[in-house]
Amino acid sequence: MDSVGAYQAKTHLSQLLERVSKGERITITRHGVPVAILQPFDSDPNMDVRSAIEELRQFRNKNRLDGLCLREMIEEGRR
Repeated sequence: MDSVGAYQAKTHLSQLLERVSKGERITITRHGVPVAILQPFDSDPNMDVRSAIEELRQFRNKNRLDGLCLREMIEEGRR
């Protein structure tokens, strides 16, 4: 996967989009730090909704707040 700076991506967007349309993935960086990925659009992600819901339920069952109140945590973050 190739990498380009944000300024270069801005000035050469049409060329980058042409490369991406041919299947290439390009990382866009800002000051050397990756911030985005240009990749071909996937019009059929094949997401199985039922399995995604089941995975969320399993995650919820494994990760509890153990007595913490979500509302209190939100309010605390607002201070």
